[in-house]
Amino acid sequence: MNTAADLLVPPPADVSSPDLLGQMLIARGAISPVDLERALELQGNVGGRLGSLLMRIGALSEEQLLAVLSEQLGIPLAGRDVVLPEIEAWVVPGDEPVSVDWMQDQEVLLWQDAEGAVWCASRDPLDPGLQEALAYLYPGVSMRWALAANQLMESTLDKLAHGLVASGYGGDDVRHLRELAEEAPVVELVNSLLAQAVEQRASDIHLEPDEHQFIVRFRIDGVLYARLQLPRERFNAVASRLKLISGMDIAERRLPQDGRMSVRASGQAMDIRASALPGVHGESIVLRLLPKERKDLGLERLGMAPDHLALLSAWSREAHGIILVTGPTGSGKSTTLYATLAAADDGMKKIITVEDPVEFQLPRITQIQTHADIGLTFASALRSILRQDPDVIMVGEIRDRETAEIAIQSALTGHLVLSTVHTNDAIGAFTRLIDMGVEPFLVATPVKGLQAQRLVRRLCPHCARPAAHVLPAIAAEAAQWAGRVLGETPAQWREAVGCERCQHSGYRGRIGIYELIPVDEEMQQAVVAGASHAELKGMARARGGRFLREDGLLKAWQGLTSVEEVLRVTAV
Repeated sequence: MNTAADLLVPPPADVSSPDLLGQMLIARGAISPVDLERALELQGNVGGRLGSLLMRIGALSEEQLLAVLSEQLGIPLAGRDVVLPEIEAWVVPGDEPVSVDWMQDQEVLLWQDAEGAVWCASRDPLDPGLQEALAYLYPGVSMRWALAANQLMESTLDKLAHGLVASGYGGDDVRHLRELAEEAPVVELVNSLLAQAVEQRASDIHLEPDEHQFIVRFRIDGVLYARLQLPRERFNAVASRLKLISGMDIAERRLPQDGRMSVRASGQAMDIRASALPGVHGESIVLRLLPKERKDLGLERLGMAPDHLALLSAWSREAHGIILVTGPTGSGKSTTLYATLAAADDGMKKIITVEDPVEFQLPRITQIQTHADIGLTFASALRSILRQDPDVIMVGEIRDRETAEIAIQSALTGHLVLSTVHTNDAIGAFTRLIDMGVEPFLVATPVKGLQAQRLVRRLCPHCARPAAHVLPAIAAEAAQWAGRVLGETPAQWREAVGCERCQHSGYRGRIGIYELIPVDEEMQQAVVAGASHAELKGMARARGGRFLREDGLLKAWQGLTSVEEVLRVTAV
């Protein structure tokens, strides 16, 4: 078993028997016993400190690790327990006995507080060599110690250095870039970013270089939040690391590239889609995070009102026809399709999907990943699928006339086809397919149902409060639908406040708002006759159709989201 000396930071002298780091992390749910076993095995093979090894295998983030170390060792954490000073309090170049160069070399931050004590923040503040050096440099001065995250240290030192270029992070040589990508600090930084993103429920990570710095932003509940700012000189190493592990060409910076990787971050297995796009100051890199396992792929978990849930359940049991799910990128279409597939899977049907990419792996379902570079497109895959005797087919997206016509022929020959198209509302799916060049009678005949959706942010359950005021027109519009769908359920209007648990946004998680339109014979005839979008929408309204804004207000009536959030997402 490891002793405290094996930890990232050695224990203070007056701590006789501190809890072992691994056991503390397990007790707090930060890692699993399997993670600890893997790290200990790696430590036995290659050496190193347990905390660093846990970060390298993606078991936890630096933020989680330092929080536990702070508790274990009784040392405050810079930026959390200890507020960093204004710039004039720092030890800057010209001040004796140390300079920024020395701090960069030792990887420490030094500043003086109002009481005259000198603070030292480091990832290893109890290192005997560091303590001895500072005792020599500051004889008789009271020293105080803090833990510091590597990201905080690098960004602060860069500001203090006024643009000094850190050595080892420049050059365009491919071999040099590859070496940078394999350096331990870069590996730990990338792993920590991934782990932080998973902990904070981010769907995407954006790395955006500027002239003098680069910013890391997380998309959480559909909104981008800045999480880290580092000097521009660090970007090449980080970008090279991400491109290397996602299968991109690290030497190519002039053309867009796409890549994929599978990693373990914060204890979860993740599939990550990477995209690099050349810009003026360097490549913008975006990572889409997709958990390999999803346990919430049931129709009842989509947040649908009872009438919509019953309708989609009925569609999933259809023997043939097309069900089209519409909405912009990031609106949850894939999740809805997977949930519908899971509902259709009764153990007696052959289900095949063709996707780009395969986002979630489902049991008992054959899933095909397209590869356009070798000719495996949606259309070519669909032709082969029909020779596999399927009952249900899911096409990730209908993008062109050829794919649309094969999907329609599949539906007309006794298959249930599920797919998506990019339109603003459900009725727009008809117009989109006709614009692709498909004949109106072929578009109308097989379609059983149309669905549009968006995602709105859920109010944080810990800080949301009753809404002070709701416009009478909004309340009346929601009451009309609440009476039809929810019966006597009273209004529970709430509004966002903001707290630490929701990162002061007032929202935590998302829920879908939906628009489901059954297609009957009369609507099919109207499509064939060339009815306009407005006329078709009027027919849907006459049949009791509830559109996106109205379903959103229904969710606000129930206190699940705010009126402001619904209006933000559904604004035309």
